[in-house]
Amino acid sequence: MALTLASTTTSLVSPTILPPSELDITNDYSIRNVAGTLAYDTMAYYRGNKSTNQVDIGDLYHPYYWWVAGALWGTLLDYYHYTLDPSYNDVVLQALLNPTNVGTNHDYMPKEHELEEGNDDLFFWGSAVLSAAERNFPQPDESMPSWLDLGANVFNSLASRWNASACGGGVLWQIYPSNPNGMNYRNSVSNGGFFQLAARLARATGNDTYLDWANRLWTWSSDIGLIDANSHHVYDGVDSSNNCTKVNKQSYTYTSGIYLYGAAIMANHTGDKQWETRAENLLEGALWFFTPNGNSNDSFVLYEAACEKVNRCNADMTTLKGYLSRFMWHSVKLLPALRDRVEQLLHPSIKAAVKSCSGGQTGRACGMRWYLDGYDNKPGLGQQMCALETVQGLLLDEAPLPLKGDEIKVVRDTKWVPLGNRTSTSSSSSSTSTTGTTTTGGTTTTEEPSVTPTESEEAAPLVRVDVQWMSLSTLLAMLFLWMG
Repeated sequence: MALTLASTTTSLVSPTILPPSELDITNDYSIRNVAGTLAYDTMAYYRGNKSTNQVDIGDLYHPYYWWVAGALWGTLLDYYHYTLDPSYNDVVLQALLNPTNVGTNHDYMPKEHELEEGNDDLFFWGSAVLSAAERNFPQPDESMPSWLDLGANVFNSLASRWNASACGGGVLWQIYPSNPNGMNYRNSVSNGGFFQLAARLARATGNDTYLDWANRLWTWSSDIGLIDANSHHVYDGVDSSNNCTKVNKQSYTYTSGIYLYGAAIMANHTGDKQWETRAENLLEGALWFFTPNGNSNDSFVLYEAACEKVNRCNADMTTLKGYLSRFMWHSVKLLPALRDRVEQLLHPSIKAAVKSCSGGQTGRACGMRWYLDGYDNKPGLGQQMCALETVQGLLLDEAPLPLKGDEIKVVRDTKWVPLGNRTSTSSSSSSTSTTGTTTTGGTTTTEEPSVTPTESEEAAPLVRVDVQWMSLSTLLAMLFLWMG
């Protein structure tokens, strides 16, 4: 039956589907189509929603760890935010609210994943639920806390493990002594993730406690040497066995992105030029993750410097540069002064990325090494996620700013609005809530439901275009679920 479906898919989809390699970065319709293709091929790696084992729901199979699943749901939340295609929203909800992911304390520290969870893993799940809060993504389960409260719970869990017994503070890489390899190691992804969550919560709630933590985490990261004061590179970590006097200068793309977005959030929230400078410096510090494209010294593309050119990338590493792309685009939204530099860096990377998406059985599987000017026969989930995050950020102008304060509400209604019926580009108003609840600084209030705007004549041309793309996205999503 699968062979029959593949044949049917070709005849149904080929006339309208746009292969990634044919992307036109100046055309929103082209970008949406390619993002839809990449999202579908990304989700082909997920089967948890078809499992009879509840632990599998929202998780990924070997060789991907649980943290990558949290990162995947962040990618899919971005996909909806940028494209307004709701095809995968129910799967995202199921994953983020599954009790074996949320945990009994509603802080994403479930017993079921204890053996593979560290403080860095918490960031990716916490980042996903904060993204949901910042966009009023529906949370239909009244037995669960709001997205904002879930994010706050993750923050509180990290704050409870601030370790001042050595090195002047910091959080350790690992949480449980049963995983001893990181019980002395304070790494940049754990502390940078903690910093970013603090900055986002400060902006979302206006609570100065989060602001104080963000300042503390930045100062500690800088003073201890994780953020190089001269090159603005972000290094991997320090070890309390030598009182953190020696910095491990291994470096990965995603940590630069994590600190960059945190700094951009702080610049937007505080209006302090110091934070704008810090964000600009971090972006410049990330330049060493861009390498000449093919034989050209005029075009540089994103790569994972720690492993790609020596062919030592594990499954985790194949996902990392996608998070740098994600946070570069997000930073532009909060700090528009970064835009020219980000586009200068990411536009060539996007063109190289989609050119790599031309292999495998589908003829559109994405490769890992974008600088090789084509498909490198190294497909995988990480490769798809990286291409998707890099491409969909091109739709940044159509997406609203992250919400804050009284703008953040608890939306219960999950009657997703099909693309063809939309008149607004704001994902924050994409679902009408029967009860709107605002959570700010720990106080929850209930508001009257908002009025759904009616379609206007001016929106008609947009609707006609979206109807065409909706048929593609819906078909791809149906095939994804059917093939599962």
